[in-house]
Amino acid sequence: MEVTASRQWMQALLATTLLALGIGCDAAGPGAAQAPVRANQLGYPPAARKLVVVETSAPARFRVVAEGRDEPLLQGQLQPAGHWEPAARDVALADLSALATPGRYRLLVDGMAPSDPIVVDAGAYAGVAMGALKGFYFHRASTPLARGHAGRWARKAGHPDDKVLVHASAASPGRKAGSRITAPRGWYDAGDYGKYVVNSGITLWTLLAAWEHYPEFFRGRDAGIPESGDAVPDILDEALWNLQWMLAMQDPADGGVYHKLTTLQFSAMVMPHQDTAPRYVMAKSTAATLDFAAVMAMASRIYAPYEAQFPGLARRMADAAQQAWAWALANPQVEYRQPADVGTGAYGDAYLEDEFAWAAAELYLLTGEPGYWEAFHQRAGVPGVPGWADVRALGWISLPPPLPRLPDDAARGQVREGLLQVARGLQEREAQSPWKLAMRGEDFVWGSNAVVLNQALLMLQGYRLGGGRELLDAAQSHLDWVLGRNPLGVSFVTGFGLRTPMHVHDRLSVADGVREPVPGWLSGGPNPAQQDRRDCPVSYPSKLPALSWLDHECSYASNEVAINWNAPLVYVAAAVQALTPVEE
Repeated sequence: MEVTASRQWMQALLATTLLALGIGCDAAGPGAAQAPVRANQLGYPPAARKLVVVETSAPARFRVVAEGRDEPLLQGQLQPAGHWEPAARDVALADLSALATPGRYRLLVDGMAPSDPIVVDAGAYAGVAMGALKGFYFHRASTPLARGHAGRWARKAGHPDDKVLVHASAASPGRKAGSRITAPRGWYDAGDYGKYVVNSGITLWTLLAAWEHYPEFFRGRDAGIPESGDAVPDILDEALWNLQWMLAMQDPADGGVYHKLTTLQFSAMVMPHQDTAPRYVMAKSTAATLDFAAVMAMASRIYAPYEAQFPGLARRMADAAQQAWAWALANPQVEYRQPADVGTGAYGDAYLEDEFAWAAAELYLLTGEPGYWEAFHQRAGVPGVPGWADVRALGWISLPPPLPRLPDDAARGQVREGLLQVARGLQEREAQSPWKLAMRGEDFVWGSNAVVLNQALLMLQGYRLGGGRELLDAAQSHLDWVLGRNPLGVSFVTGFGLRTPMHVHDRLSVADGVREPVPGWLSGGPNPAQQDRRDCPVSYPSKLPALSWLDHECSYASNEVAINWNAPLVYVAAAVQALTPVEE
């Protein structure tokens, strides 16, 4: 770990060490009493915008004091209150941006109890960015986790995946139903033990983009994984664990890619080595094959400088990407349909123009061949907030840095203005929101916290393209949401914050016998659809979009973890840390 790592990252490492030694570090749980003052629980870099939400409709004055002191260092009037519909709350803002000296402070509002500590720290988000990256290590399949790296969450190896069965839906002339293939490694996708190509696609893009856009942040920072200290950045070592599994999911006979590798049904809440049911690869699909093509093309470009460490890998990925593209062109509408005997996650997707656009963009960047640019241009559409089922924006974001990669000025203008338009649209929604969040009621869906972070990710692209400081400030505001500045007063990242989820829907966290959940994982977040309410022994506290969250292991609809939700946490935390000026 580099010597400039933040105090919070050091504190997180200390807490993990204490837990590994059996010394508890109890933090207040999500239900603990708190003042109606909502702030980022990890703090703020000195030059960041620092907005604190106060749940009140009444005019009031505030003052800021150093922790343990009485004299005000900053004081003022709360901004005029507004009503935020997703939580049905009246709120006013305290702008503490002038608070630029590192330290710990309290916000005092007339008539209210003191706030949680307000921390100003030059390295405020280095710890959570690396902690969220370390989360992927905890979800590795096919390997034991040693105590030296995993602490109290050490465990036996599970799912070697060296004798994976070919499901009837995946049978082909060269691989009959019931035949066996080898497909080890990879990450457990979410709260279950499946491995899914479609969801791995957007996850790997996000991690690889984080490295490509902010290499100086990740270079030299240890995540505490077995590969730490080698000649490869840890973010690339960790991503490779899943890339190697994905390579095994391609049928070498035709280039098509199997949609997923799972058991026939979800396992019980057991540890990986206790889940011994047969595992299968399921049918090939166009969505999985195009996601694979895009990721392998991107990875080939990014791992090429590490030929000495991974001989032949970049070439193998490039060939695999082009073979997958050829299969997709020959099979442009093969939708994954869940077989009757399979009940694990489907990740079904019938609309494939966005996957074609993304894969074409990555292959163009890899090869420079004009045909790939034309394929992207024909299918580019308009970028939107990305998710596993809508990956169109990923190609748009890959193309600009640097813009001269593109074929001409018209192409450069198209991509730049397209990204700036969507980024500014989100920032305008954030500016008009009383809570300073672009999220509307309808945006609170399964995995709403990932929606929050992917909105931030898009605004960060606008900032990177010269769109103005307000875009970085808006992205900061979205990171604030997941780290505690929300009406629940919870930092949604396990192990990072004053009040964090303690009962995430994650088999590893439920079955391991450790009180604290596996650290560094983002809870899915409020979801008023409450698809799990019939499966939960307790009720949601509210049906309101921003309050419909349940810290219970039963709640797969609001409190599950997933790799595609954690990846934008890594990206956004690292980006805000890297882009925020050191001083005003």
